[in-house]
Amino acid sequence: MMSAKKDEVPEVVPNHIAIIMDGNGRWARERGLPRLAGHRAGTENLRRVIEACAEFGIEYLTIYAFSTENWGRPEPEVSGLMQIFEDVFDRELAELHRQGARLLHIGRLEGIKESLRRKVIDAIELTKDNDRVTLCVAFNYGGRDEIIHAIQEIVAEGYKPEQIDAELVSRHLYTADVPDPDLVIRTSGEQRISNFLLWQAAYAEWVFPMIYWPDFGRQELLDAIHEYAQRERRFGLVKSN
Repeated sequence: MMSAKKDEVPEVVPNHIAIIMDGNGRWARERGLPRLAGHRAGTENLRRVIEACAEFGIEYLTIYAFSTENWGRPEPEVSGLMQIFEDVFDRELAELHRQGARLLHIGRLEGIKESLRRKVIDAIELTKDNDRVTLCVAFNYGGRDEIIHAIQEIVAEGYKPEQIDAELVSRHLYTADVPDPDLVIRTSGEQRISNFLLWQAAYAEWVFPMIYWPDFGRQELLDAIHEYAQRERRFGLVKSN
């Protein structure tokens, strides 16, 4: 049985949590269901995770919804995912807005069907003044693509090589107005970065719970926060004796 302490929010909590929502396909396969059923199940727990973040005092949550590499999946799966995303906006946006969630998008909107692109833009506009929790949706996103995009902008703006530093690069990333993640969670037990927040997560703590994303909820999030609270973050430094 879990101790009472594990049911309580620790004093130290991350300001920004990022999640690689992995395991939808395996969750479905183990139940004899098509992969898209797993993806649909994976969207149904988003609200409870977002609500838990707000409850625990997490100010920023970034979810890896669709990568630039995911376009290479079979066309029926990609088309199904796009429809699922549209359905999520239709079903969840009003409640997220009521709960005080602010939505941001990181990635490229080029090449996305117009109806979905418009829903993303409208959701950002609708929720722009909310401040309970910020939900960053990494959609059509890749870490390498983001860094290339930042370099292209820097070059186009005419900066000299000696003017380029970490602060300048950070200002040109999709996450320019978002603090770096303190904790990155990848569900399903897989231990890979998968082109996610390559720049921003340089000194984040990582947790790899052995649970598929559709089964990840409030308690699993709290467990990850407890593990984070036990870590000593040194950012490449060591304590002096």
